[in-house]
Amino acid sequence: MCEAGEKDLYAVLGASPSDSVQQLRHRYQKLALQCHPDHLGDVCDSGAEMFLEIDAAWKILCEHDARSQYDQQRRARELKQDWPVDCLISLEDMTCDPGECVYTYCCRCGGHFSLTEEEMKWRQENDDEDKTNESQHVVLCCDTCSLSIYVKLSLTNKNKVSM
Repeated sequence: MCEAGEKDLYAVLGASPSDSVQQLRHRYQKLALQCHPDHLGDVCDSGAEMFLEIDAAWKILCEHDARSQYDQQRRARELKQDWPVDCLISLEDMTCDPGECVYTYCCRCGGHFSLTEEEMKWRQENDDEDKTNESQHVVLCCDTCSLSIYVKLSLTNKNKVSM
């Protein structure tokens, strides 16, 4: 789960829901030291953003009531989905192979998610959703494991399908 609606706070800390508060604190402190703006200086803006994400995740997961509420919301989201979704990515995150007319994305198992130009054209032609939406999500399945990803196709991408 990477970003289906919002990021998984446990994944932000590199932890699991079964981890104790002490284990979460240890992971938070380790990541905070690596990404703290004072440590990185002005070299990397993404480090400051990452630090803010880590800090926000810690603030929710370290407090018992907030963590319980987050766990309930997380579980409710998991029960609503029909397949294991690993993350939400945009089409720009995928690698484009113009020769093969296919977009690919590597799965953590070593397999691949792929979206061909023909599939994108078919999805555009058979799109029953309101055309005023800013984006459309496509679910892709890994070719070797059971994971799936959501791929966000923006309207600007939908107009640039030809490779």
